[in-house]
Amino acid sequence: APSAPRGPLPPKTFQAYLDDCHRRYSCAHCRAHLANHDDLISKSFQGSQGRAYLFNSVVNVGCGPAEERVLLTGLHAVADIHCENCKTTLGWKYEQAFESSQKYKEGKYIIELNHMIKDNGWD
Repeated sequence: APSAPRGPLPPKTFQAYLDDCHRRYSCAHCRAHLANHDDLISKSFQGSQGRAYLFNSVVNVGCGPAEERVLLTGLHAVADIHCENCKTTLGWKYEQAFESSQKYKEGKYIIELNHMIKDNGWD
């Protein structure tokens, strides 16, 4: 059966703004705030399309369903993450790591470099 027509979408507002006094990362495609530099854990990660950063926490990001994937560091349960504003897939969230040496990644977020820009207060 055809689905009922949807009304116009309400105007989009950013769900969260990060503090202006901090250096931050924003979505390269729509400039939505994504993460504070203070939440950066590591710059030495590989995304599916190149280099990626590991963050403690992110904002304005939606999560897909978790699935098991074999990554460079072994088997993990990960969920793709996307910008809530423009829907671009940015990277993934580590839901579960199966090897003890990788447990520190659980609940953390990978954002690929080609999807974010440095915003506010970078030299």
